[in-house]
Amino acid sequence: MQPSRDIGRLIEIMARLREPGRGCPWDLEQTFASIAPFTIEEAYEVADAIARGDMVDLQDELGDLLLQVVFHARMAEEAGAFDFGAVVEAITKKLIRRHPHVFGDESARDPAAVKALWGQIKAEEKRERAAARAAAGLPAQASSHATSGVRAGLPALMRALRLQEKAGAVGFDWRDARAVLMKIREEVAEVETELAAGADEQKLADELGDLLFAVVNLARHLEVDPELALRAANTKFERRFAHIESRLAETGESPDIAGLDAMEALWSEAKALEKGARKPPSP
Repeated sequence: MQPSRDIGRLIEIMARLREPGRGCPWDLEQTFASIAPFTIEEAYEVADAIARGDMVDLQDELGDLLLQVVFHARMAEEAGAFDFGAVVEAITKKLIRRHPHVFGDESARDPAAVKALWGQIKAEEKRERAAARAAAGLPAQASSHATSGVRAGLPALMRALRLQEKAGAVGFDWRDARAVLMKIREEVAEVETELAAGADEQKLADELGDLLFAVVNLARHLEVDPELALRAANTKFERRFAHIESRLAETGESPDIAGLDAMEALWSEAKALEKGARKPPSP
């Protein structure tokens, strides 16, 4: 089978891979649940390629992510639920509906107005879904509170941000970033108290969770994406630790035998080198 730029060919290949008796044994044994972790992983790999500015990798990773969509759609088609075409129809319908300022008569020419309009449309869609479930004899969704639309399956960092956004939208929010900083200091003090009291692991985990949640809140108030900020911090740590390993290797040493003092000195060296590299050239 020849490669193609046609999405139809990709759908045909997926169908062939899932064909009983003739397809791939691994692909045939997969389920929605077994594939879901790969779907999440591929989304993160797309984000990683973007963060690195690697267009070659981005093309490849977007293909892997698209495969996940095609895979899930094929399994749904086999179950008689929907097919890839229905997925495309649903998202095109949603995009047109949620952009009446582009495809309709609404007017919203700045990001804040667009966001407000988006929220109104999503609320209307939620009411319509509830009515459709009732008409079909399906039970109402268990919860309808302000944060009920935030899926439990989201990564914890992203879910914390979405929960805070939902609560903030109905007025439950800190006044500003400085108020959140005070909360962070309070949470740090509570961790210190539990440590001094010799608290058990669960109590410490609870307090640490509160601290992390507050830090995400600070990022939100500063209009910083906490996921991207942490990714950048991870990359920085990885780069500086690689410097430590490289410098130790020059003298035949390694981190496990060099000692903490030597590694901290090299860490400071790495920071100084980065700071020097960022300084503008002298006139």
